[in-house]
Formats: sequence, structure tokens, C-alpha cells
Amino acid sequence: MISDYLWFFAVAIGPVILGAVILYAVLRNRRLTPGERVARSEAVREMYTDSSEDRRT
Repeated sequence: MISDYLWFFAVAIGPVILGAVILYAVLRNRRLTPGERVARSEAVREMYTDSSEDRRT
């Protein structure tokens, strides 16, 4: 009897909770401002420059 409720939860309620979590994550993910984009690009360039210099030595 308890296993029936467990299966009901897993099959019916589980996907609803999963969908709510995915929706929450998508809505919370915001776009970067232009200043944040520039800072991100500079940081990536710096990381690649550092790693290419490390490989040469």
C-alpha cells in the first residue's frame, strides 16, 4: 500500500517538482550587463594568455 503512494509521488508529483525547479533556474538566470560582459571577456583572455605562456616554458 505504501509502495503505491511512493510510485504515485515518483510518477505524478516528481516531474512537476522537476519542472518547477527548472523554471526557477531559467527565470533566475539573468543577462549580463555590458560592463559585466567586458569584464568576463577580459578575464577569459587573461586566462588563455597565462595558460599559453605556461606551455611555452
